[in-house]
Amino acid sequence: MKRTPNISRRSFLARGAALGGAAFLGGCDQLSQSPSFRDLLSKAEWLTQNVQRLILTERDLAREYTEADLSTHFKANGSTSVADPAYQAQAQNGFSDWRLTIDGLVDRPASLSLADLRALPSRTQITRHDCVEGWSAIGKWTGAQMTPLLQSIGLKPEARYLVFNCADKLGAASNYYESIDLIDAFHPQTILAYDMNNAPLTVPHGAPLRLRVERQLGYKHAKYIQRIEAVSSYAMIEGGAGGFWEDRGYAWYAGI
Repeated sequence: MKRTPNISRRSFLARGAALGGAAFLGGCDQLSQSPSFRDLLSKAEWLTQNVQRLILTERDLAREYTEADLSTHFKANGSTSVADPAYQAQAQNGFSDWRLTIDGLVDRPASLSLADLRALPSRTQITRHDCVEGWSAIGKWTGAQMTPLLQSIGLKPEARYLVFNCADKLGAASNYYESIDLIDAFHPQTILAYDMNNAPLTVPHGAPLRLRVERQLGYKHAKYIQRIEAVSSYAMIEGGAGGFWEDRGYAWYAGI
């Protein structure tokens, strides 16, 4: 297993805990309302975007662990259920009629079933999930590799980001959404995970499909994915910052 520099998220968590103490660990909603924390995140965004690209190559790996390191309890981050009736109906039938839409700036838009995704080249990895709320856990993930999937559909030259649209909502807000740039999208550890710890994803952990982008913080790992859209910019998506929490003050790195 390869150990590589992992400065961005872990050093930032440590710095945030030192600077903010209990407030840093108090939860995403409270943090997003703090002007001082938003300012810290804004500074960290510059640090992450530039330092990560300078220190890590495009293919440097997040640390991987062994079966013996698996956490006995892996807390479900973000939403733990989905109220949407269509999603609930899909869950009741084992997601047999669920489809993933891939469109936007692609040559061959796709609509893939869970069986289609399971038939694609896959990767299994045991990695540590770090949440901005202050907790970490180690889990085993298996899923479709993003690189061969993107190669099969073809990205148009102007595509720069992937936007992940999800089935869940946090409170009365819009459905959850996140984005990554193409460097993260083509990273070997970026997968669309359908299994966790040798079993299909449960609903609290994002069934039937969630993103694993291992060099990023937990809220970048979108759950309950319904659609992936390739875009040239996320400026016109919701608040224009690239994701649900980014639009609410988490100025964390999403791409260059």
